[in-house]
Amino acid sequence: MRQERAVRTRRALIESAATVFGQRGYADATLSMISAGAGVSPGALHFHFENKTAVGAAVETAAARILRTTAHEVYAQRTSALQALADSTHALAGVLLHDVVARTGLQLAREPAYAPALTLLGDWHAYVRRLLAEAREEGELIPGVSDLSAASTVVAATYGFAVLGRDDPRWLARRTVTGFWRVVMPCLAAPALPGARPARDAPGAGCRTG
Repeated sequence: MRQERAVRTRRALIESAATVFGQRGYADATLSMISAGAGVSPGALHFHFENKTAVGAAVETAAARILRTTAHEVYAQRTSALQALADSTHALAGVLLHDVVARTGLQLAREPAYAPALTLLGDWHAYVRRLLAEAREEGELIPGVSDLSAASTVVAATYGFAVLGRDDPRWLARRTVTGFWRVVMPCLAAPALPGARPARDAPGAGCRTG
């Protein structure tokens, strides 16, 4: 019972910290704000975390767990690499829209006053590059498409949606991500060939430039 209570308290502190960091920024957030938001005493907070840096690291770790679980669930259901990539961006946007811990964990990476303990954005970049490499192996990419350039485009766009979505949730809406893929997918997906498995939602038209 005591252990379960400790787990609940730690979870409440992490969620409160994510909310406070998200609203006030890491520099202006205080431990008293975090403990008050979790409904516990400052002493209870210090039982779980030595200082604010430790709290920030815990938020990052929890965010990483949420984001990796989301990516693994999408990947486990993949029918093609490009479709998994599109589905992963939708899943990421959904998590960032609805989960304050995931959203703030990614936000901490750009907080000047905080030294990130993890590389959440780097992990996302590596995942995107992995799917693009698999798409090339499966014959889904247009010949000549640069995996690095394509990955940079996807990561920059999705991270941009995350940043803009903090103030306007429409940037993380499904229609926004779908609109992105309607423009980008024709620049990536090869025409359907025997043995190839193009993404299900890839338009048949060529790359749109205007």
